[in-house]
Amino acid sequence: MWVPFTGSACLLLVASMCSGLSSRSQELRYPPERIAVIGAGIGGTSAAYFLRQKFGKDVLIDVFERGTVGGRLATVNLKGEDYEAEGTSIHPLNLHMKHFVKELGIPGPKRQGGLMGIFNGDEFVFEESSWYIWNFIKLLWHYGLNPLRMHMWIEEILDKFMRIYQYQAHDYAFSSIESLLHALGGVELLQMLNQTIDESMQKSGFSQKFINEVVAGVMREDFGQGTSINGFVGTLSLAGDDPGLWSVEGGNKRVCSGLLQTSKAQQISGTVISIEEKTRQNGRSGGIVKLYEVTYDSTSGLEREAYDIIMIATPLNHKSANITFLNFNPPIPEFSKPYQETVATFVHGQINASFFGYQHPSYFNLKHIVTVENSKLFINSMVTLYPVKIRKDALNPQIWKIFSPQPLTKEQMDLLFISYDATRVKTWLAYPHYSPPEKCPPLILHSRMYYQNSIECLASGMEMSAVSAQNAALLAYHRWYVNTDMIDQEDLHERLKTEL
Repeated sequence: MWVPFTGSACLLLVASMCSGLSSRSQELRYPPERIAVIGAGIGGTSAAYFLRQKFGKDVLIDVFERGTVGGRLATVNLKGEDYEAEGTSIHPLNLHMKHFVKELGIPGPKRQGGLMGIFNGDEFVFEESSWYIWNFIKLLWHYGLNPLRMHMWIEEILDKFMRIYQYQAHDYAFSSIESLLHALGGVELLQMLNQTIDESMQKSGFSQKFINEVVAGVMREDFGQGTSINGFVGTLSLAGDDPGLWSVEGGNKRVCSGLLQTSKAQQISGTVISIEEKTRQNGRSGGIVKLYEVTYDSTSGLEREAYDIIMIATPLNHKSANITFLNFNPPIPEFSKPYQETVATFVHGQINASFFGYQHPSYFNLKHIVTVENSKLFINSMVTLYPVKIRKDALNPQIWKIFSPQPLTKEQMDLLFISYDATRVKTWLAYPHYSPPEKCPPLILHSRMYYQNSIECLASGMEMSAVSAQNAALLAYHRWYVNTDMIDQEDLHERLKTEL
């Protein structure tokens, strides 16, 4: 039965509503006191940097890291020199990374490249030439206009993706990876998550030969998977095959330590065990507030700290970060998407040219080998490396980095090399196992807890982590101050063109 409000009832209702709004404003009008960032890779350290920019100098930012600063950006030492293990190259259009390097004053020389060949298990189906004209003719002979069309196709998609820099420059944020992708390119980009790169390129008219050889080779090297990878990550991977790629002198991990220092965040060495929501009295406002209590294992034993905002910048799977979320209602979901294990073997040795079909080793001058999908192949790629510190007065040793799905056996090493005298093996969970249709994990795990690695469903890389870090920092800022007009806005591209 519907009963109308009396005058006194209306006054009581209005007073109650105003009281609720007042208490919420009371809670949120102050800046947060403490923010926790879990993970000190490029995602976590760039999050600390962007959080400092948005929330100001007074907020305390703690960055938890159980290992070394840099996370998946790491180096290995061989024959007295350091070499990039993963996260080796930065694209000329990676604007966040370019900005970081410039602001931090870190030199970033161009990467030294070499001739590339595509190996099918028996022979090279294509080899680059040092003569530009001859190389162009060979590409036309083998693949027609497919290489040229691919660059145009990638450029069209990159133009849409790069709108994110304009959106972030105007402080706009997105509450999910799907809403971010839709704002960049509408349904077209979203569809690329739900089909393979093979399907995407076939629909765009690329030949199967080109996909099976060139595209598959790049996918196998970059993500340890073939052309069954989703269309969006596959396209960004192809975009990475650029002659202008470069890296930071001394190692790309220097960007992480530089960002951590610039953000004036405090690094806490320890493993985060659990996160639990707690209710406490706010010393500034006198009201009751909800905080997140982080329990972590340090050298002194178990310790606990409370935070207003949590940024999780590490993959939430049991092998990478086994964090327990206590007493959340509804519960924080578990993410079952596996991360792909990558094996990188670093070898100082003389390559066995006959394994790759060469009768005369002196004719072998390739520095970069990618492979097609073939069950008998036990490697994904091989590339010669240069030290992260390039010295003009030093001779560069012949160091090869080999990506393989499994650790190489002695028999396999003996097939690849005539001789070798030093090796290093690094195995780690490098990126998600991509298998469309993709469903991105939530970016907002709880009211003030954010999962930056959600963006890895699109692609895993340094620049993607930095993009996600700024988006998460902007999202946390706008949700803290209830700036709803800055979140998930439609038609931003057209609106910003009009404003400009």
